[in-house]
Amino acid sequence: MAKDGPNWDGLLKWSIAHSDGTRPNRNLSEEDKRWFMEAMQSQTIDVIKRMKEITLVMKTPEQVLEAQGVTAADIEDMLDELQEHVESIDMANDLYSIGGLVPLLGYLKNSHANIRAKAAEVVSTIVQNNPRSQQLVMEANGLEPLLSNFTSDPDVTVRTKALGAISSLIRHNKPGIAAFRLANGYAALRDALGTESVRFQRKALNLIQYLLHENSSDCSVVSELGFPRIMLHLASSEDAEVREAALRGLLELARDKTGGNNGGLGEEDGKLKQLLEERIKGISVMSPEDLGAAREERQLVDSLWNTCYKEPSSLREKGLLAIPGEDAPPPDVASKHFEPPLRGWSRTGDSDSSTKKQETPLLLGPGPPPSN
Repeated sequence: MAKDGPNWDGLLKWSIAHSDGTRPNRNLSEEDKRWFMEAMQSQTIDVIKRMKEITLVMKTPEQVLEAQGVTAADIEDMLDELQEHVESIDMANDLYSIGGLVPLLGYLKNSHANIRAKAAEVVSTIVQNNPRSQQLVMEANGLEPLLSNFTSDPDVTVRTKALGAISSLIRHNKPGIAAFRLANGYAALRDALGTESVRFQRKALNLIQYLLHENSSDCSVVSELGFPRIMLHLASSEDAEVREAALRGLLELARDKTGGNNGGLGEEDGKLKQLLEERIKGISVMSPEDLGAAREERQLVDSLWNTCYKEPSSLREKGLLAIPGEDAPPPDVASKHFEPPLRGWSRTGDSDSSTKKQETPLLLGPGPPPSN
């Protein structure tokens, strides 16, 4: 049975044959042009039209879809496609215009965990670095189901995806941050840090550090909620990203000037010193490869020590803070094989005239006929 769509193998061979430098440029015949355009247009879709079709499906009641044989896996695939479309900011904003945003938010309450998680992923893509869509989601009360899933969904993946969407929604969004704080968001973040999911912990720590960096007045709030103790525990995690994220949060607390001499760490200052000493010992016995991977951790440990105790850490004395060659640019390997044409041409002109003249690199597409 023949496959639907154009013959892509044939198209590839045709393209190579006309642009591999083995034959001179020539103008395409009208037949070749027509065949090529038909092949390309057959794979071009009307994105807005397709998004409208997806919106229609999202508006259809779940029981009706099930009666038509539409499975949860089909809906997930559809949301995957939608996510690809809304990676464009224009398309993300257009989703609201065609009526697709509200039914998408409705999927956050779907009975299938995988669909709830995928819907949160799509929302995260829509609002990321997109003030217009952030505003539209806030006006559509999209934060409410996200908070509900983040705090109380029985599936940890759904909770994690909801937190990722919340993080994208409230970044650089003052109304969003205010709404998150009023919804007792910090208490929910504390609960997330207490789970066994490393990915959930990372996302929670990253959002905490961002919020403290943007609103230093919140340092007292998180200190009262017991965050320093939890962060100290996570700073010894076996997961490097969790360790680094916990250290970043502790550094924000330590830099808080409203918490007295110990910053926002309060009575946990003694435990912090013990932690940093242990991390310095651990770093001191790392292999060169592990030291390279722990670059940010080394810098965070030194910054924390310097901020809390007004002196450099022993990492500097041991020469472990800045490793020789660490800031050097990577070796230029590619230029040996992929030399810029202009540089290559100029060198060719200076070479011995007896050397065989190199042909000009062939550009894609039709060009002028060769001169006689």
